Amino acid sequence: MSAATFRSRMHARATLLSAAAGTAGWRQRLHLRFVRWALRVRSPEPSPIILSQRRVYTLPTRGGIAFAVSIVVILLGAMNYNLNLGYALVFLLAGMGMATILHTFRNLVQLSLRPGRVEPVFVGETAHFEVVLDNQRNEQRPNLRLWLFGDDDIDAVELDIAPTANGVAVMSVPATRRGWLRLPAVTIETTWPLGLIRAWSYAAPDMRCLVYPAPAVSAPPLPYGGEAAHGATRDGSGRDDFSGLRDHQLADPPRHVAWKAVARQDNGPLLTKLFTGASAQRIWLDWDALPTGFDVEQCLAILARWMLDAEAAGLSWGLRMPNYRLDPDMGKEQLATGLRILALFGTPDQISAVVGSNGTQ
Repeated sequence: MSAATFRSRMHARATLLSAAAGTAGWRQRLHLRFVRWALRVRSPEPSPIILSQRRVYTLPTRGGIAFAVSIVVILLGAMNYNLNLGYALVFLLAGMGMATILHTFRNLVQLSLRPGRVEPVFVGETAHFEVVLDNQRNEQRPNLRLWLFGDDDIDAVELDIAPTANGVAVMSVPATRRGWLRLPAVTIETTWPLGLIRAWSYAAPDMRCLVYPAPAVSAPPLPYGGEAAHGATRDGSGRDDFSGLRDHQLADPPRHVAWKAVARQDNGPLLTKLFTGASAQRIWLDWDALPTGFDVEQCLAILARWMLDAEAAGLSWGLRMPNYRLDPDMGKEQLATGLRILALFGTPDQISAVVGSNGTQ
């Protein structure tokens, strides 16, 4: 093969691939416009979302098309040979097909959707949106399938809903960036009972998940000394009265390690001394105290790591950021508030001013 022929074939192949990509993009844009029209309202929709008759669409499946073609072939044969049993079979199959359309449509219409639970996640994890489907009828709704717009229906969630009951479909979305992650439009379909007819609809529940910045894998140690650490009236890890031992964690100060207890053990784990009193250690996680040379996302990752380490060590900690200040405290609520501030930093929904220990401004 000459070089000219090879270049000509490669150019033709590239042209075909480009045309295929353009066709796929055109089809996707057309599908998106149809979904927006089919939703009937602007996305996201207020809950509950009721799939009315105008929102449910039906079309035959490939099996349904083959079924219809078979009926036509049988009808032609019966007409050609004047077979009464052939006519009876045609009418029986056609009636069954018409009844299938009704049952498939009724299996989806008047179904109600509403938002469920959504737990915050870190960047790199998968957000799980719980969509609750309510069945108000005294009939079971079997073989329902849900998947997200733009995803392959191979990963669809399948469920059956009992009469006057509800079911929960967990939709998974990868969290690739911090901030608010909205649930894309959901496609719900059914082919029950015979798989000849496909009934489907679209819904866009008003659901979003808060995505925290991913904690830094390697971060500087917690700022224990200097102006970052002070005394506070708090029980837990104070330095007045000894109250017991617990397993050592990486964020624990070295001076709190129970070296004598460790020495008495044979290859035993490190233990940390716990104290109670009026001088529990309090630290400040200060944006201005971060090492230089890091961008915004790296700084947020370090602060997220510090928050997790301080919470694991039982420390009372506060947060100082540009135009932000979170009063020192400890516990799950304090950790959730701090991570929320980091997740929304620099976004239109960012938290400003001074945030108290209870999460209010």
